[in-house]
Amino acid sequence: MKAPAPRRDHVLRITGGAQLAGDICISGSKNAALPEMAAALLTSDPVRLNNVPKVTDTALMGEILTGLGGRCEGEGSVILKMARAADSHVPDDLGRRMRATIVLLGALLGRFGKARVPRPGGDDIGARRFEQHLRGLRQMGAQIEETETEIVAEVDRLRGQRIVFDLPTVTGTENILLAAVLAEGRTEIFNAAREPHVQDLCRLLGKMGAHIEGIGTERLVVDGVRDLGGAEHTVIPDYLEAGTYAIAVAAAGGELRLDCSRPEDLNVVLLKLELAGAHVEVGDGWFRVGRRPRTRLKPIDMSTWTFPGFPTDLQAQYMAMMTQADGETVISEYVHENRFQHVNQLARMGAGITVEGRLHAVVHGPCRLHGTELAIPDIRSGAALVIAALCAEGESVLHNAWHVDRGYENLPGKLAAVGGQIASETVDSDAGRPERTYE
Repeated sequence: MKAPAPRRDHVLRITGGAQLAGDICISGSKNAALPEMAAALLTSDPVRLNNVPKVTDTALMGEILTGLGGRCEGEGSVILKMARAADSHVPDDLGRRMRATIVLLGALLGRFGKARVPRPGGDDIGARRFEQHLRGLRQMGAQIEETETEIVAEVDRLRGQRIVFDLPTVTGTENILLAAVLAEGRTEIFNAAREPHVQDLCRLLGKMGAHIEGIGTERLVVDGVRDLGGAEHTVIPDYLEAGTYAIAVAAAGGELRLDCSRPEDLNVVLLKLELAGAHVEVGDGWFRVGRRPRTRLKPIDMSTWTFPGFPTDLQAQYMAMMTQADGETVISEYVHENRFQHVNQLARMGAGITVEGRLHAVVHGPCRLHGTELAIPDIRSGAALVIAALCAEGESVLHNAWHVDRGYENLPGKLAAVGGQIASETVDSDAGRPERTYE
């Protein structure tokens, strides 16, 4: 798995006004696959992960694990062989390219008793505090030094402890889990994150021989074992991808059936869509969302929170949808303090949005959006701008589309297959002119 370098010249061209209709199969969860790939470090036996999404972040994690001495074979169905892994130093040039690198800290301490990782990179959506990770690992006996560029940790033997998070943290919970499964004694994690991808990591670790109780609750209990074995596991479907397409069809109009999905992970999102005027039908492993062209969206206020609340990773997409609602919508962001970066870009398309402090934004709908040239600042903002472009008049050109590639498997192709007028374009640096590929 070789991670392609981000291309600043990668753009999406979208012509708005088309209705969406058809079926989309949801890919595996990136946010589950990344810590599960890191978990392969905890055993010398092969770990096979099925349904790994083909996105640049999972390719990057594969490249990092290979750099540590392991082997990552395949795409989609990935076999991780970490028996010969010998290096505990994550290369700076790779590690700084995504936030999820931080989960390697717990896995490396569990495997080698030492770790050196660059300070977390990835999307600039505010201070996603990782001091809770470090405090928990220090409680378990790790000696940790921080510099401006890296985190260096060492421990003779990790020991189970009672660890309390002041706020639920997904990667913090994952880091402590990865450290605790091979630690001596019992580790209790209070106020643990309950997101579907955290639960999925617990299930994989259980298949590898870990003893974890309380999966899906705010209290996880881990009894450390001496060693873990290999396992085969299918990565959970990406509820954030499913939610993005559900919001897209509610915004643009039409009807989509979203297969290979878990609607139970999106209860609050689907409720908001129903309240806003969309039709929602739920089945076993699928759900359908639709909105007739003449049905106006209603403004429905929304506040983000940790699972099972409304996901922060769908806030930007929801805001794009609410630009089409008939009235004012208050959107409150309580998880990350710098997650309104899409507001300025939406405003360039004609959206009327007022930001009030760091936590609240008011969307003054309905907004007549027009196509223009925009720059994508992060993964979820990119998805929001795609949704806005589907609703806009004329053509939108979205630069830095590699952000979208980090978190969505073939988003242009999936949207084009259900009627979206979207093309992916990359600049040929040798010829100095674009080569367009229609998905």
